Amino acid sequence: MTNLPAPQPTPPAVVQLPDGTWAYTDRLPILPAQAQTPVPQVIHVHQAPPDRTTQRVALGAGAGGGAVAAGVYFGPLLVATLTSVAISLAIAALVVALVCSAVVSVVRSVAGADGQAATKAVAKARRRG
Repeated sequence: MTNLPAPQPTPPAVVQLPDGTWAYTDRLPILPAQAQTPVPQVIHVHQAPPDRTTQRVALGAGAGGGAVAAGVYFGPLLVATLTSVAISLAIAALVVALVCSAVVSVVRSVAGADGQAATKAVAKARRRG
């Protein structure tokens, strides 16, 4: 690179601008290049995920579309309802078990000798049966 000659400075050219003024070309603002032809837009159409594709096909398939829409919409609602019912029943069963235990404890403590005899009779009947 050291054996190359030094570049010779070129005199700046003078041009007339569209508004009629004269300007040096080395001091002109850099304008964006104008596109000669419009660039075509390439659009890639991709497939949807398989589960959505099946739903969309079924939704457009007449009577089957209603069944898929109902399954998509009411499925989570049904799961939430059944879960809520199961929780309510579990709490109710717990309350019934606690109340029965409390009643049995109170009857045993209040009944005295007759209560003790009744408890033994029930226990014997359970062992026989």
